[in-house]
Amino acid sequence: MTTHDVKHDADHQALLRVVGVGVRFGGLTALDDVSFEVHEGDLLGLIGPNGAGKTTLMRAIMGVVQPTHGNVYLEGESLNGLPIHKRVRRGLSLSQQLVKPLRDISIAANVAMAAAHHKTASPLSALLNVSDAKELALAHAELARVGIDSLSLQSPGIQPLGVLKRLELARALALKPKLLLLDEPLAGLNTQEAKALATTIADINQQGLTILLIEHNLHEILRICRRLVVLDNGKKIGEGEPHTVMSDPDVRTAYLGSGAAGQSDHAKHMKGAAEHA
Repeated sequence: MTTHDVKHDADHQALLRVVGVGVRFGGLTALDDVSFEVHEGDLLGLIGPNGAGKTTLMRAIMGVVQPTHGNVYLEGESLNGLPIHKRVRRGLSLSQQLVKPLRDISIAANVAMAAAHHKTASPLSALLNVSDAKELALAHAELARVGIDSLSLQSPGIQPLGVLKRLELARALALKPKLLLLDEPLAGLNTQEAKALATTIADINQQGLTILLIEHNLHEILRICRRLVVLDNGKKIGEGEPHTVMSDPDVRTAYLGSGAAGQSDHAKHMKGAAEHA
């Protein structure tokens, strides 16, 4: 192997590798032998119908649930068995769908508390350290990055959902991750808010941060993501460039299959996505 070949392989080594991951809850198989890779600089969309296993997979990566079998690697090192806080220190950060800020402190203090994670694994101790100028400066920088620094001194308790979603994103960014995991960041937003936040996420990716994104808003997923992974009933049924994936018969069936209750909204999105991908 030449020096050029070695460099080429190193440049393309996966940041995250999910290898044969399965998760069972009692007799229910939530994930079945799922494998894929996320490379540095990716903005990868993880999609699929309701109940496909997307959030379970995200939680398995983050350590919220432990795989029944398989492995998760970050920069070539196994994360299996590591608790959440150690995965955060390795470079993972999760922005959750349900936003639960501390409402008794300011928006800036919420983000500063996340920024202080490196000082201690204790949330209470981290909270007591948020007066540190370095953490507050980082908080303001991340709030500006997501477009809400003008609200930094206000309480989260008086903010609309669109602001809270951006606060949750800023808190995740304050952990300075190598890989940012986003669980349905656009959920609950109107069309204009969703488009604006999706653009912010794409801009953050363009700044160099690798992102793995779960989202039901196929219009925005197709607009900003370069690659897709599709799950259905806990199995991976598609992976690749968005146009190719959305044209795949198995993916179409997963979204449009007859008798699938509660998927009418997905079907509408799917039809439009297939037409415009």
